[in-house]
Amino acid sequence: MEKLIALLLCGLIALYAAVRIITEKRSLRRLPYLNVLGFAIAGSLTLLLPHPLTLAASVAYFVGSTLESNAIASTIARRHGPR
Repeated sequence: MEKLIALLLCGLIALYAAVRIITEKRSLRRLPYLNVLGFAIAGSLTLLLPHPLTLAASVAYFVGSTLESNAIASTIARRHGPR
């Protein structure tokens, strides 16, 4: 039961982040929600598949999505300069 509640909470957080990513106008303001979405997906994978390799896959997915959003943010910051 606790696992189901945690999974539903991850799903709600992912849904909220997805809605904010779609509705946010500025790209730089989307990136934190993209990172939260990565957290929610990684957490959901770990909760859904109870296997030791699932944890490794979730960590790899989360690290990859974090590096991706950081790379996008630094590219945008370089193009637009300091504000």
